Formats: sequence, structure tokens, C-alpha cells
Amino acid sequence: MNLRKVFIARALALLWAVFWLFFFVVESLVWRTPTLVMASWAGVGLLFVILAMLPWRKEGIGGLLLVVAGLLIGVAYVVWAPPGLPLASRVITTVVFSGPPVEAGILFLRHHRAVLAGI
Repeated sequence: MNLRKVFIARALALLWAVFWLFFFVVESLVWRTPTLVMASWAGVGLLFVILAMLPWRKEGIGGLLLVVAGLLIGVAYVVWAPPGLPLASRVITTVVFSGPPVEAGILFLRHHRAVLAGI
């Protein structure tokens, strides 16, 4: 059961990070974004990948960072979402953007706690 939690958490975090890295790069290419701006978005995507891979070595710290990052991403998107966006679109995008790292982080933290308890 514990290995299943770790596998699901790793897959969820990595899929989330790789999806957004791909999205940032491809969107920048399609919109012909200047190179420096594209590099900054690619940097954000790489940061997501690093956040997703950190719990593979340090579950406790990595899981906590994923939860905090997910919550901060959700708050940041709510604050800086495009003004004309309908409420349903805001909610869906916020959940897609911040939900997976929060859930993966919680799974990593639960597994880390179980390992410490010897379960």
C-alpha cells in the first residue's frame, strides 16, 4: 500500500510538472514570444520539474514544498488571473494548476509519516 502511494504521488507530480513545462514552451513558440520571455517561462516549468523530483530523495521536505508551492500557485493565479475570465474558468484553471502538487505533496507526506512510524 505504501509503495502504491509513492508511485501515485511521483506520477502525479511528474505529469503535472512535465505538462506545464510543455505548455509553457509550446505556447511561447506558437505565440512567437521573445526569447528572454520564453526562457523565463521555461524556467518556471523547470522549477516545477525540480519540485516534482525533490520528493524522490527527500520525501518529507519535498512533499511539504509541493503542498506549499501548490497553494501559492493557486493563490497567485486567483490574484493575477485575466480580468475578463468567467468564474468557472478561473476555478477550473486554479484546480488544474494547483491541485496536483497539493495532492502529490500530501501523499508524499503521508508515506513519509508512515515510514517514520514503522507502518
